[in-house]
Amino acid sequence: MSSLDHNVTTATGSNRASRTRSRARACSFGQFSISLTVALVIIWSWNGSDFDLLKLANSGTRILDFLGRMLPPDPSVLPVVIASSAETLRIAVLGTVGCVILSAIFGLLAAANLTPRWVHLPVKALLAIIRGLPLILVAMIMVGAVGLGALPGILAITFHATGMLAKFYAESIESVDPAPIEALESAGATMFQRLRFGAWPQIAPDLLRDTLFRFEMNLRESLILGVVGAGGIGFYIQMYVRAFQYEKVATLALVVVGFVVLIELGNSAVRSLLR
Repeated sequence: MSSLDHNVTTATGSNRASRTRSRARACSFGQFSISLTVALVIIWSWNGSDFDLLKLANSGTRILDFLGRMLPPDPSVLPVVIASSAETLRIAVLGTVGCVILSAIFGLLAAANLTPRWVHLPVKALLAIIRGLPLILVAMIMVGAVGLGALPGILAITFHATGMLAKFYAESIESVDPAPIEALESAGATMFQRLRFGAWPQIAPDLLRDTLFRFEMNLRESLILGVVGAGGIGFYIQMYVRAFQYEKVATLALVVVGFVVLIELGNSAVRSLLR
């Protein structure tokens, strides 16, 4: 190797080392900035939260006193529990079906690899607005529109859940590897065949996982929609709380806990079968 080649090689190595050090310094500075920002946000939140350890220590007796009023649970409300639980389940199921249908449409429109910018950007903005609306507010609007009962709960769940589920669907579609689709296209496959055999096998597990997760969330949320008159077991919880019938509230609360546990076990079993 000539001296010129040696000098060029040395200079190249020095440049690479310099770039590596620069990237390391930039990375370290970025990590420090993020850590400092997180610490400042935590300190700001702590100072503005009126958090008092003395109040927390004295709250134990009040909590025990409240729980004491709920004992023993009143089993006389079991007929009400059964009927309201069935209504809650109907709200969650139909709300999930509705949001899956809407999410399939909006998810396709929001996918950047399927639609132009003037289509997917407004759709994504609309979904963000829907996600930003509190579920309780949506439920109150639906109660005012169609009255009390299960229907406003179904409509509220359908509308509110679409904002999240459609976003998940769009992200799954955008992550599709185009290579299998292009191979099918070069082999003369139709558009339906490309979607069926090229895209669907890639996104099906994600879509199913997201749908099951959203159903679980919808069930949890439907349990509290009754607070604003949207039907379900939550309606009776707030009714008995206002009447100071805490023994009946205890029975309903136990049923809610059991409901959530069963749904969680069911979702885990379904995911295990599909792996």
